[in-house]
Amino acid sequence: MKIEIKNGRLIDPKHGIDRKASLFVGAGKVAGVDEAPPGWRTARIVDASGLVVCPGLIDVSARLREPGFEYKATLESEMQAAIAGGVTSLACPPDTDPVLDDPGLVEMLKHRARSLNCAHVYPIGALTVGLKGATITEMGELAEAGCIAFSQADAPLADTQVLWRAMQYAATFGYRVWLRPQDAHLARGGVAHDGEVAMRLGLSVIPSAAETIALDTIFVLARATGARVHLSRLSTREGVERVREAKRAGLEVSCDVSINHVHLCEVDLGWFNTHCRLTPPLRGVRDREALRAGLADGTIDAICSDHTPVDEDGKQLPFAEAEPGATGLELLLPLTLQWASADRIPLGQALSKLTVDAARIVGIDAGHLAPGAPADVCVFDADVYWRVEPRALKSQGKNTPFLGLEVPGKVRYTLVGGAVVFEA
Repeated sequence: MKIEIKNGRLIDPKHGIDRKASLFVGAGKVAGVDEAPPGWRTARIVDASGLVVCPGLIDVSARLREPGFEYKATLESEMQAAIAGGVTSLACPPDTDPVLDDPGLVEMLKHRARSLNCAHVYPIGALTVGLKGATITEMGELAEAGCIAFSQADAPLADTQVLWRAMQYAATFGYRVWLRPQDAHLARGGVAHDGEVAMRLGLSVIPSAAETIALDTIFVLARATGARVHLSRLSTREGVERVREAKRAGLEVSCDVSINHVHLCEVDLGWFNTHCRLTPPLRGVRDREALRAGLADGTIDAICSDHTPVDEDGKQLPFAEAEPGATGLELLLPLTLQWASADRIPLGQALSKLTVDAARIVGIDAGHLAPGAPADVCVFDADVYWRVEPRALKSQGKNTPFLGLEVPGKVRYTLVGGAVVFEA
């Protein structure tokens, strides 16, 4: 279907576009900006007056809970949550059950996702068999099956020799390695930041050094092997500074931060609020401010939702026993807009963290609206506020620290491959 999206504020961070313009979509591609191609006949007009038109959002960390954890969420529910949040592409970690260490599982997941005709799903393969940190997976077969990178998710990899060999192998064939920097031994048994709040509540801690020591190790191995490394979910000010120094020194690394850590800190734990039981843990106020500064100056490349649906039973437990994670696909855009407004970040710069910069990390041609680009589009009202309530979320997981909060930004249309898949 040929669609014209007119009268909207078109923002394309990759090409520096931020103006009122029409967008023409046909045959699954962007057909034109401002002017229709010759012989164009519009089949549907979408009036975007007062709305922002931007590339579909790309989430670099979203757990879909299939296979194995359907009691927490299903692929259908989370894909509906994605398009309701304007997310048209997402990367899913390998910590499913069974783990994504087998090509057949990867192909099954991609087939299931395609059959739903919603967002594009990009699986991340397991770096080691069963995520046990002992034996490297068959990365070549997993890549052929559709894996865009390899990761341990949140599973520890304490054996540095295994990590070294995995990075060597990945570098040889040009595969990306995604690592969450955390020293397995320093983090063992910890559930909260090593600060005053954990001391007051009597919670076991994960010190900031767990992140910085892991970063130092990763940087040394990256230089030695030449592996392309992406750092998932930075959480500390020391970590941000380490990455900043590494980039200045010419090391080719990228990194992201969870939207939860952009807004929250250890104080939000209150009296054992299990919705704030996250991985990595919420850090101190200065850590949060350093993360926001790192986003503003480009040290941190992307913002992710770290979408992790958890069933109610998993949260109705003592804090240390509760399952970590928060739902976030539908909150990624609103909370990014809230950060941009509070820190006076231009809207185009903020959206780049969810579009072109995220696409570069995933390694896909997406996140922009040049003619010929995939017609994945998000149309939203930046001025409308809505209250985060369980009934307002399409995700099966209702676990979020932001329940009850009024947030800006409501998605009105989501297009994937040139088709309107969500309309509100």
